[in-house]
Amino acid sequence: MSLTQFEAVRSEHPVDLIERLAAHNQWPFDRDEEDEISITVAGCWTDYNVAFTWLEDLESLHVACAFDLKAPSARRSEIIALICLINEQLWLGHFDLWTEDGIVMFRHAIVLSGGADLNGHQCQTVLTSAVKACERYYQAFQFVVWAGKNGREAIETVMFETQGEA
Repeated sequence: MSLTQFEAVRSEHPVDLIERLAAHNQWPFDRDEEDEISITVAGCWTDYNVAFTWLEDLESLHVACAFDLKAPSARRSEIIALICLINEQLWLGHFDLWTEDGIVMFRHAIVLSGGADLNGHQCQTVLTSAVKACERYYQAFQFVVWAGKNGREAIETVMFETQGEA
């Protein structure tokens, strides 16, 4: 099987669109390189660092959303167990543990092969999904790291449904 290579022409660099989205929402951002931007988005539990990286060779925009939580070595196996339970529930993206640093992050990639252009709705959807996933499961990660719960206990604690009104 032979794959034919061709040069795709984009109307705009994908990270330029992300920068406009950040500026429009008045989110602090840092863009030191053409292919990368890092945005800070305030959540209910913490601030999230959302990094977008354009990978030219894959024609993909990688999205990584991290928060201030380092998993100590002694709790990493439970964090990984929790991540597996969470990822079973996600339709878009996934959580990872960067074992070298103990950092938990949400990741996703938007494939724009063949010269497809990124649009604002795609950006907003992925960014919103990343932050919502982090917000939803933030406390579960905290329960594993700080309260010593196992992954199943932590996810069951945060996944209860509230019934009625107080």
